[in-house]
Amino acid sequence: MASLKIETINVGYPGKPVLIDVTLPEIPPGSLVGVLGPNGVGKSTLLRALAGLGPYTGTALLNGENLNGMSHFRRAQRIGYLPQALPQETSLVAYEAVLSACRAVRPDLDKTRIDAAVERVFDVLGIRPLAFQALNKMSGGQRQMVGLAQVIVRRPSVMLLDEPTSALDLRWQLTVLGTVRMILGRHEGLCLMALHDINLAIRHCDFIALFGDGRLLAFGPPAEAVTSDILSQAYGIAGRVETCSRGLPFVVTEPTQPILPPTGQ
Repeated sequence: MASLKIETINVGYPGKPVLIDVTLPEIPPGSLVGVLGPNGVGKSTLLRALAGLGPYTGTALLNGENLNGMSHFRRAQRIGYLPQALPQETSLVAYEAVLSACRAVRPDLDKTRIDAAVERVFDVLGIRPLAFQALNKMSGGQRQMVGLAQVIVRRPSVMLLDEPTSALDLRWQLTVLGTVRMILGRHEGLCLMALHDINLAIRHCDFIALFGDGRLLAFGPPAEAVTSDILSQAYGIAGRVETCSRGLPFVVTEPTQPILPPTGQ
């Protein structure tokens, strides 16, 4: 089981704060948290910092243990991070990449169990046909799925997934979200997932953390966190949340007028 609590975290770069005083209540085991906000608001910076790849001030507690107090190896075991941009130049085949990811953090497993874990994750994600293809010959979406397999095979307590559906069509987007939810249910881990599709997030996530203007604007269940006022603050749009005939929420936005240059220019 895993729970995560974030207290007054500040992330950014030297001389350039990005997010200030981010505080989230304790996120319970099994939760999928959608991290939303406009481009450049700091979603990726926050996930990188929690993964130990960027500096932050404040406190992040995993089961009461301070992330910054963990060794690099222990942090790598407990936290699985999928970046938004994956390397393209490697000639490794997908199976080797996932195998290496498992070996790096699971010294307790012998070869037979590691091989079984790798086989299982390819089947769970439905990407067995990619197993022996070179990563540098794959599309962006295919590399994204292999990157997710590298995270899942390690069985971390917390998954930090940065736009894991951005290069995928609708079928594979739903595969990713369904697989993540299944894993959270089985192992009682938790996941913070940065997404740009609000409707995808509010339909599939347990909680929404919505950022704007350098700060956390709202956190809570989708019906509470995503409101007309919050959408206006975060994105500068007029929108509302409605419910379809199946009882599922979705965001409806008002059309915006393009800004045209004056006549004659």
